[in-house]
Amino acid sequence: MHHPKKVRAWQARRSLALPVDSQHITLGLCVAQDGAAGIWSPSALASAELAVAELNQRNGIAGRQVRLVCFNACDESPNFEEELLRAIDSHGIEALVGMHTSAVRERIVQAVGGMLPYVYTPLYEGGEVTPGVFTLGETPAQQLRPAIDWLSRHEKAKRWLFVGNDYVWPRVSNRLAQTYVEQSGGVVLDSVYLPFGTQDFSAVLDRLQSLQADAVLVSLVGQDAIAFNRQFGHAGLSRRAVRLSCAIEENILMGIGSDKTEGLYVAASYFANLQTDANLSLQERFSACHGLRAPMLNALGQSAYEGMHFIAAMFDQNLHLPEHWSHIAKRNLPYQSARGASYMGNHFKNAPIYMARAHGHQFQVVTRF
Repeated sequence: MHHPKKVRAWQARRSLALPVDSQHITLGLCVAQDGAAGIWSPSALASAELAVAELNQRNGIAGRQVRLVCFNACDESPNFEEELLRAIDSHGIEALVGMHTSAVRERIVQAVGGMLPYVYTPLYEGGEVTPGVFTLGETPAQQLRPAIDWLSRHEKAKRWLFVGNDYVWPRVSNRLAQTYVEQSGGVVLDSVYLPFGTQDFSAVLDRLQSLQADAVLVSLVGQDAIAFNRQFGHAGLSRRAVRLSCAIEENILMGIGSDKTEGLYVAASYFANLQTDANLSLQERFSACHGLRAPMLNALGQSAYEGMHFIAAMFDQNLHLPEHWSHIAKRNLPYQSARGASYMGNHFKNAPIYMARAHGHQFQVVTRF
């Protein structure tokens, strides 16, 4: 994170070079458009565009029409931070919304942390304390703790294998998950971490069989999750072990294939087929905005929609300035959300958590925690 003096100098330079546009507000949207996490890009972009259209149909944000500048926040991009800094200056961007991996979040925080509001929208490992960074997604205590306990009781899941990509979210989440497994009377037999882009999981599957694991926590991203679950199903391991994930959504489910999803559970605060008034309304507006070829709504994509409305709530209530950042959690800030969520601080979000089981290409909610 930047030092306070550097942040103040940067803000002073911006105020001299780029006076605030009284008619428009420019927001930056950071989404991985390729790489392992690129599968989430179409739904995230479409969801953010819907939010911008809704805001502009009303009064914009604090009376200013919203403009959106998109960045390819790909893990594999070596110069993303430099491009982001240049664009923030040249476009006069006043806030960022990010729907990408925690590894990219850490890079963004190093580059611009404390300079402007940055809303990070997907589920994450918890622990973000940088001033001006606001996390909207669920944390392991909300998702994994009740899900592991439920699987222990209902599926007799006791012997766990953890597999994830090798970065901060899987590693931190899995350390917490090990505690939850032990609290439920189970044991973690092994944890395996693999680089982005891994496509051959035969060694992991062999390890699972040799250890006689009966449950797998899958913390793989995007295309990697598709490859792992395809190979898991092809090996016939669904009869031996249940799978649990917090980041598998409708797009990944379709990529896995309907014949390879048996015994796959997901804990999340949003599913596309939730029969709530708020979600049915969102689905209708999303279809009206993007037509019959609209991307599939899902937990990660729609979080970008929430991020835009969260920014609007901050500006509308004059909470976007650095001197007000520490007060936002105390306000229990409400914002437009298909989950019925509100912000209570980076440590906890007021949102429902559902446990769903994959049934072909659909999720069927089995309980709400």
